[in-house]
Amino acid sequence: MSLRTEPIGSIPRPQSLVSALGSSGPGELTALYDEAVVDTIRRFEETGSPVITNGEQRKPSFVGYPLAGADNLAPGGVIIPFADGHTRQLPSLRKGPFRYRTYAAQYLEAARKHTRLPVKQAVISASAMSLIYPADGISDYSRDVFLADLVREAEADIRRALAAGAHCVQIDFTEARLSLKLDPSKSLLKSFIDLNNRVLSGFRGEERARLGVHTCPGGDQDSTHSADVDYAALLPELFQLEVGNFYVQLASEPDRPRVLELLGQLAGDRTVFVGVTDPIDPRVETPEEVRERVLEAAEYIPVEQLGTTDDCGFSPFGDDTSTSRDTAFAKVAARVAGTRQASEKLGI
Repeated sequence: MSLRTEPIGSIPRPQSLVSALGSSGPGELTALYDEAVVDTIRRFEETGSPVITNGEQRKPSFVGYPLAGADNLAPGGVIIPFADGHTRQLPSLRKGPFRYRTYAAQYLEAARKHTRLPVKQAVISASAMSLIYPADGISDYSRDVFLADLVREAEADIRRALAAGAHCVQIDFTEARLSLKLDPSKSLLKSFIDLNNRVLSGFRGEERARLGVHTCPGGDQDSTHSADVDYAALLPELFQLEVGNFYVQLASEPDRPRVLELLGQLAGDRTVFVGVTDPIDPRVETPEEVRERVLEAAEYIPVEQLGTTDDCGFSPFGDDTSTSRDTAFAKVAARVAGTRQASEKLGI
């Protein structure tokens, strides 16, 4: 296959694992996590996917894994509202210093023991983590000192994943589109871009080619938080990020050609992975539908810079069971088969 294709990250956890969360001891949970990772890898391999993930089976959520077990947090942080009315809430930092309790590399190392396929690793953006600092500050721990600690920790998260053999490292930046809903002036978005580029500034050459950023309007319990925000306001700013790969939700966009035209203008020498399956839609796309979406994208983006992906992870929060594992893997299989068909059609 000439066109690159990769998943985003999360796969719905087995029901046995979801049911045990919060009610089982560490030993039982460890066994369930191990079983879930092995099963996820096996099922990824069965789809024919040339690149896989660990399915984020051990992550409590795509955003909260660095904080799991921290003793300097309090409830009552930033609230993320979704279109269907439900919310997610971040914790609030109550004292410094800020340190990651968990680095994503440990998930990667556990997964690579069970496969010979390339494994990508998703990490959370520094900008998302910055939201845990309270608006009224911390008396003996300034925001500037916090951000310096955060940049160091976020860079370490990426470096450890690269050192552990990640095929690539994807920065999850779902708050990018949401920031424009909260602040249409773009000031918040630009501050997010600047902060993430502080993290990325130390990476060069081959390292940067293995880094990417994922954008989407959120996806939790079959609902989004910012799908009503115009992509045209986000994408020119997004492409200021110093990475080699962009993973862009697209399958669920109502006007794909308009977004594709903009992506083609912005791509430069970067690879753009366009979303060709929609994790929120319960209907499984056919390989032929995926093929046509890829061929549409190839009209705007040079094929040597074009890849395919899923719009979002299938279960970014560990307790989200709105999509089944079977549906998720059926969509992955359709993406792989449809991308292969498009490659053949394009003669590459």
